[in-house]
Amino acid sequence: MLNSAGAVYQKNRAALQMLGLEVFTHLRQLKGHPELMEALAQCGSGDKLQVDMTLPRGKVTLSLRVSGMMLRGEPMRIVALSDINRALDEREITTWMKLTRVMTHEIMNSLTPITSLSETLMTMPDDNIDEIRQGMSTIYSTSRDLIGFVASYRKLTHIPTPCPRLFNVKPFLERMIELARYQVEASNVRMTVTECADDLIVYADENLVAQVVTNLLKNAVEAMNHKGEVTMKAYSDSNESVNIEIANDGPRIDDEVAQQIFVPFFTTKPSGSGIGLSLSKQIMHLNGGTLTLRPYSSCSNTTFVLTFS
Repeated sequence: MLNSAGAVYQKNRAALQMLGLEVFTHLRQLKGHPELMEALAQCGSGDKLQVDMTLPRGKVTLSLRVSGMMLRGEPMRIVALSDINRALDEREITTWMKLTRVMTHEIMNSLTPITSLSETLMTMPDDNIDEIRQGMSTIYSTSRDLIGFVASYRKLTHIPTPCPRLFNVKPFLERMIELARYQVEASNVRMTVTECADDLIVYADENLVAQVVTNLLKNAVEAMNHKGEVTMKAYSDSNESVNIEIANDGPRIDDEVAQQIFVPFFTTKPSGSGIGLSLSKQIMHLNGGTLTLRPYSSCSNTTFVLTFS
């Protein structure tokens, strides 16, 4: 609740945690978030607004709903704040799932008969059998490549239902490091867990989360050209959420690329499928968590954060 001069009369603990403030008595205390400060200063009763802002945990989109009341003859505004990033993520994921189902259906309907026909034609006798076989062989191999491409779509729409359970984070991260060393060429990469309490636990599907961590470690090694340092740390924040940070000291991700890295089939790798990060984001969503890229303004290395609420 605030008055026309920007003085804050009442606030709840959830709002303070969301804004990362311990004390909030006037809008001037939001000078580090000018967009939100201006929106709160200018909004009136009945307004519904959205404000994008950057917090230490990453970029968030806040929904503001404003109502008015009189208190001892003075007009007051009551502002309800809510983080709608999760809702936006749900909408984005639902849209992509619908798209991939449609494309899978249509492409498979076309490719299946072509593949079958090419196999048949390759066995047919003819005066130019060698040329026919060569041409049909090309069609067949192309069809198989396209089916492999469609299989990537299927991975995005057929994630197993999570079977959550409590598991200890520290031995899990240590096991992920050992696994990564076998799966990728990481002999010149130093991987360490720099921070994690022995009793830190997470309630999620350990096998699915392992897919996310493995993919992030693989991406980190490739980004550093197989030499450098990858660090992981895990901790519980003020909201009692568990965060796992995976950072590497490789080249920074360009801002334009960073905006698209979670979009299915977007990739900067010549042989990449472009589904790794989008699939990882879906897995985290199904486990009640989020996957974000931390802004470079709050860290020096490329850092991905898994957050379990």
